[in-house]
This record gives sequence, C-alpha cells and structure tokens, in this order.
Amino acid sequence: MGDNGAVDLELDRAHSARMYDYYLGGTTNFPADREAAARAISAFPSILSTARINRRFMHRSVRFLARRGMRQFLDIGTGIPTSPNLHEVAQREVPEAHIVYTDNDPIVLAHARALLHSHPAGRTAYAEADVTDPEGLLAAEEIRATLDFTRPIALSLNALLHFVTDEHDAHDIVERLKSALPSGSTLAIAHVTTEFDPEGIARLTTAYRAAGTPGQARTREEIARFFAGWQLLDPGITPSHEWHPDPDERSGNVTNKEAACYVGVARKP
Repeated sequence: MGDNGAVDLELDRAHSARMYDYYLGGTTNFPADREAAARAISAFPSILSTARINRRFMHRSVRFLARRGMRQFLDIGTGIPTSPNLHEVAQREVPEAHIVYTDNDPIVLAHARALLHSHPAGRTAYAEADVTDPEGLLAAEEIRATLDFTRPIALSLNALLHFVTDEHDAHDIVERLKSALPSGSTLAIAHVTTEFDPEGIARLTTAYRAAGTPGQARTREEIARFFAGWQLLDPGITPSHEWHPDPDERSGNVTNKEAACYVGVARKP
C-alpha cells in the first residue's frame, strides 16, 4: 500500500484469482494471467470445465442451505466476484441473510464493491483476512459486526484448501474455524483431488507452482478429515457434479476427471 492508498495489483505477474476468473469467462485478467492459464490448460485441459462445475456446486450448496434455514454465511477465499455471487444466491432464497466474504488478496479487495450490493433486508460485508491466521480472521471487525456467533453460520471453503499446503497444516486451521462456530453450523468444502487423474493434477500443480502459487491436491480420505466430528449431509463426499445436481444440469455428461474435485457439506452437532 503506497502513501496515496493505491494497491499494487502486480499486473505483470500471474495470479490464481485472476486465472480462475479467466476460466470462468470473466474479464478481470491480464496477459500474465492468461499466459499462466494457458500453461495450466495445457497441463490439465479439463480445468475450464472443473472451474465451472465447481462454481455450480457453490450455487447449489448455498441454495440448499438457505432453503433449510441457514441465515448467515461466511465465505473464506472469496476470489474475484463472478455473478451470481454467494450472497445473490442466498438472498434470492432468504432476503434477510447476512453474508461475509473474506480474502487475503488486494486483487479481490479492489473488486469487493460488487460483493456489497446486499438485498435491503439483509447485509453483506467484506473482510481482508488470511485463512492461515484463523483466530485473526474470526476476530475481524467486519465479521463480528455482521454475523451472530450464537446462531448457526454456514462456513464456505470453496476451492480454497488446495492452496493451503501441509506447511500451514490445513486440517488444524479448519478445526480452529469449526471450533468457533455454534451447534447447527455447516461446513461446505470443494477440494481438488489426486484420485481421478493423478498425472494431470500433478502437471497442474507444477504449472501453478511455476506461476507462483503452491498447491496441494488431496485424497478423498484426506478431504474427509476436514469434516471430522461433524455430520455429513446426504449424499456425503462426492465428485462435485454429483452433489444434489440440478435436474436441468447436464451432469450426466460430466466425468469425474473433468470435475477433479471432491465436495461435501456437514453440520455441527
């Protein structure tokens, strides 16, 4: 942050959030991002489908939870806004829903206004915070002012944890987040797995590392550990396109290799 308050977005370097935006067909990406994305696509050609399949899981899981009574959502690792964003999906079902988005990235902060157009009956907020410091994140003023931690909160860790390597002990971080939430809270995770295309995912991980973003795909068993102690909701941990597919979605044409992610939603007893 300079003296004039400007944010250095490092447009000359590839960034995972802008690469993801490119996969989704967005316009918030630059030549360095597109070049790195092209290398990722070469390494793992399904990644365009993977990103869009994963995005649809987010929409379905939020809609599912809102229809079942969740009124508060905490989305960590928000990324660049892509409409419909989480609050738009939730507030279509529950106009009074409160949503907080968090990310540690000035690129996302620069676009956060798009996340703050709440339905008048509800509320949205954005907090700049880092998941590798869960206590600091949970103490963020915007989170405490928007969410009531005595009532259930739907925690969304969508396409985030595969960027939290063992160096940071992702499982411990998730346990610390879970412990702060009251009974009835939920946890939704989408996570890249090694199981459907080990060689392709290894190439993709290498491409991301070369672009400056370390990552770690995990097995189903490793992903299941994130839900430890909470009750998995039906249908349990599944490939991303198989979790409550919409009748009008052509999920029957999607392969596990394209999905590349396991997903699940669990509730705290």
